[in-house]
Parts: sequence; structure tokens; C-alpha cells
Amino acid sequence: MSDPAEGTVGLHVEDGIARLHLDRPAKLNAFTLAMLARLEDHLDALERSEDVRVVIVTSAGERVFSAGADIHHFRRLTALQMWSTWTRTGHRVFDRLARLRQPTIAAMDGDAFGGGLEIALACDLRVLADDAQVGLTEVAIGTVPGWGGLDRLPALVGPARAKRMVFTGTPIDAATALDWGLVTDVAPRADVVDAALALAAVVADRSPLAVQMSKQAIDAGAGLGLGMALEGLASAASGASDDFSEGVTAFRHKRTPAFTGSLGTPGPRTAHLDD
Repeated sequence: MSDPAEGTVGLHVEDGIARLHLDRPAKLNAFTLAMLARLEDHLDALERSEDVRVVIVTSAGERVFSAGADIHHFRRLTALQMWSTWTRTGHRVFDRLARLRQPTIAAMDGDAFGGGLEIALACDLRVLADDAQVGLTEVAIGTVPGWGGLDRLPALVGPARAKRMVFTGTPIDAATALDWGLVTDVAPRADVVDAALALAAVVADRSPLAVQMSKQAIDAGAGLGLGMALEGLASAASGASDDFSEGVTAFRHKRTPAFTGSLGTPGPRTAHLDD
């Protein structure tokens, strides 16, 4: 059983839409290592799921989406532990979220600072409360964003604006975040989750394969996971070819394959593979 003081991350799936729920409202949903571990477990399950088409990140409470990393937790760590455990774990988990094959939406119904903004930056789309503020505020406590913010924020708002946010540690309001392209949608605080669910429902109604391949192609075009995207598309194309069917059949029957270079014939090929 999880320790309530450490917080947790819940997972709920309904109608093809998964909700990852940050649940530590007493501490403004500030991240602990326990929460990161739970989030990583859920991402493993989502990656394997054939039913989930869209993932939404929500949070408990009414004031703040997430205040970021729990300062009281990481201030007890040595410099080596900060590098080997805290920073590396958060970076790994948020990268895993960013690489999730399903599209992701952050439903930010409150302020998001530090790691709270960084988890939103790791999502594909962001819906923000119209009275909320967001910022990477780490310089105010003598450190730097460590969970992908220094990479993902400039990609969204440009280097100069990212530097302004990071150098000053000053949050920006929702109107500015929308104007700069940091968020994709703005809604009244009470309507943020519903707005994210409505957007998710539209995406979930589209072809999941086309959506997921589009996500991978867009990310690859931005320089994210280019090798993985090319290998995935090449594997999918070769896997649909007659040569692949022939190669598998020849392997099973211990004979030399007779490759033709054909890209494949229309219709199901399962029976041929099972010969």
C-alpha cells in the first residue's frame, strides 16, 4: 500500500481514454520518487495497451496542477544522489511519457511550476486554466530545470522566450502561454478537464494507427526519436510485404526463401504465415 504522505499517481481508463491522476493535493501535487515510480509503472501498462487511444494527465485539488518537485525531498540528497537518482529518474520517466505512442494531453486546471510544467511539456497537447500561471522557477532556489524543461520549452516558445522564463524564474499567465504556443488551449478553470476530455474524445474517434504514426512522424521531424521512427516505419512496411511472409514461411519449413521484392498483396495474409 502506498504512503499517503508520499502521494501517488492513479490510472483510470474509460472509452479508450486513460487518465493519469497526480494525487498529492496536501502538498500541491509536488512530485516524490514514489510518485515517479508509480507513473512509470502506469506508462509501461499504457504502452502495452491495445485499448487506450488517448492519455490525459490530471491532478487532485483545486489550486495547483503541480508545484513541481518536492523541495523537502531532494534537499536531503547529496550532489551525487541528485545526479544519480533524482534528476535521472524524473528525466527518464518524463521522457517515457513524451515517447508514449498514444497522444497525450495535460489538463492543467491550476498553476504549474518547475516539474509540474515539465510533465505538461512532455505531453503532446496542453489545456490551461485561463486564470493560471506557469513557469520554470528553479533559479529562485539556486538550481536549474532538470526534467526536460531546458530542452522542451525552447522547442515550443523559442530560445529567447525560454531564456527569459528560465533566467528570471518569473511565471507567465495563460494568455501569454497561449500566445507563445506553450499551451494549445485555454479554458475556465472549472472546465479544463472537460475541455481536455472533449479533445481526447475527438482524437480517440480517429484511426489510432494513423494518429500514432502521425505523432511519431511529427516528433521525428522535430528531431525527436528519428532513428526509432525510421526503424518503426521500415519494420511496418517490410512486415506487410510478401517477402516477409515468404521469409517466415521458409524459416518455419526449413527451406531457402524465394524472395520476389513484392510490396505485398491486398487482403489478409495470416493464413499464409501459418502454413
